[in-house]
Amino acid sequence: MSPNAESTAFRSALEVIRAVEPRVADAIGAELADQRESLKLIASENYASPATLLTMGNWFSDKYAEGTVGRRFYAGCQNVDTVEALAAEHAKELFGASHAYVQPHSGIDANLVAFWAILADRVESPALKKAQVRQVNDLTEADWFALRRELGNQRMLGMSLDAGGHLTHGFRPNISGKMFDQRSYGTDPATGLIDYDRVAEAAREFKPLILVAGYSAYPRKVNFRIMREIADSVGATFMVDMAHFAGLVAGKVFTGDFDPVPHAHIVTTTTHKSLRGPRGGMVLCGPELADQVDRGCPMVLGGPLPHVMAAKAVALAEARRPDFADYAQRIVDNAQALAEGLLRRGTTLVTGGTDNHLVLLDVSGYGLTGRQAEQALLDSGIVTNRNAVPQDRNGAWYTSGIRIGTPALTTRGLGTAEMDATAELIHTVLSQTTPGANADGTPSKAKYVLDPAVADSVAKQATDLLAGFPLYPTVDLG
Repeated sequence: MSPNAESTAFRSALEVIRAVEPRVADAIGAELADQRESLKLIASENYASPATLLTMGNWFSDKYAEGTVGRRFYAGCQNVDTVEALAAEHAKELFGASHAYVQPHSGIDANLVAFWAILADRVESPALKKAQVRQVNDLTEADWFALRRELGNQRMLGMSLDAGGHLTHGFRPNISGKMFDQRSYGTDPATGLIDYDRVAEAAREFKPLILVAGYSAYPRKVNFRIMREIADSVGATFMVDMAHFAGLVAGKVFTGDFDPVPHAHIVTTTTHKSLRGPRGGMVLCGPELADQVDRGCPMVLGGPLPHVMAAKAVALAEARRPDFADYAQRIVDNAQALAEGLLRRGTTLVTGGTDNHLVLLDVSGYGLTGRQAEQALLDSGIVTNRNAVPQDRNGAWYTSGIRIGTPALTTRGLGTAEMDATAELIHTVLSQTTPGANADGTPSKAKYVLDPAVADSVAKQATDLLAGFPLYPTVDLG
C-alpha cells in the first residue's frame, strides 16, 4: 500500500470531523503530536497499526449484535458474524486455544465474563440449574435468594495489588472484591518473587473456588504449571489474566510452563498492551466452559462492538505474522536493557530486574513518592505511571513506585542502545527532583521541586532521541 494512502485516509477523516466539531479534530491531531514527541513508557500502552485504527471507524459501529455468531437477537448481523468469527479464528490459532470469545469491551469485562462463567459452571443448586437452562420464569423468590447467596459467597485467591496483581483480582473497591470472599497472595519480602509454596499453603487453608494468576506490575515470569498444580490440589478453577503479557505469549517468548493457555482452565486478556491491537478484551477457554463464556452478552456485557471486533481480527492477523515474534522478543530485550541501565545508575528495582515487558522502580531511594516522580518525569517529556510496590508505605494513591514498560518504544523501533539513554534521562530527572512542602510547611507527598531548566533539557534530549524513530511515519496530517 502506498504511504500516501494512509495519510489520505487520516487527513480525510479529520476533514470530515472538523466540519462538525473542529475542537475534536484539533484534539485528535494534538494527541498524535504529543505521542510523537513523548517517550511513552506506560507498560499498558502501545501504538496500534494504521490498519487497526482505521478498522474502528466504519459502519459496523451502527449495528446491534447481541448473541453469538449465528445466534443473534437482532436481524441483519451476517457481516458482524463474519468479522467476529475471523477474530475468534485468529485468536484460537495464535494462542492454541480451543475456544475464543472476542466480545468483551475491556479487560475488566473479560474478567467478569470469566468469573460468572466459572460460577455458573461450578456452583450447584436447583435454582442455578434452572437458570442455566434459561427457565428464568420458573425461579421462585426462594430460588433467587438461594442463587444470590451461593453465587455471592464463593472464594477467590488472587495476587495482591501491591505485589503486582490487578484491581480485578479481588481489590476491595473493585467489583471482584465485592463478588467474592477474597484473599490475596503476595510475594517474598526479601526477593519480591512469588513463593509458590506460600501460594499452595494459602490455597490449602482458604480452599478457593477460583485461583487467579496474572499481573499488571510483576516484572517476572509466572510458572503456570505449578499454579495449575496448586489449583488442582484444592479443586479450584485456575484462571489466568494475561492482559499485560499476551503479546509475549503470542510471539512465543513465553512458552512451556510460562505459557498460560495449556495450563489454565480459562484465560482472559486485553487486545491492546503488548498485543498491539485495539482497546478491548477477550476470553480463551476449553470446551467445558465455552457455552457459559458465550453467554457473556447479555450476562454481564451490553451489545458487542462490531467495529472493535473487526479491528481485533485485523490486529490478531498481524500478530500471526512472523515479524511479530521478533517484535515480542525485542520488547523483552529492551526491558532488560532498560533495567540494567537503571541498575548501573543506582536505581532500586523491584525483584532486581525483569523477565518481561515491564520494570518497576522503587523511587523511595530518590526520596520521592510515585506521584512526585510521575509528574516530574511528565514535565520532562517522559510518560510513565505511578504504581505501588510490595508493602508500599505510601498506599495505592501516592505509591512508592514507578512502572515503566517497553512495548510502545519497541513498536517505534528503539533498541537496547536507546534504552540505556532512556535510563540516563529517567535517572537525571529523579536525581534532580526533591520533595515539596504543603502551604503549612509539612512535607507533601504530591508536590515536588524540579529546576525547569533540567526538565526542558531532558525533554529536548527525549525529542532528539525519538527523532530517528518517527511514529506513524506513513501518516502525514499536513
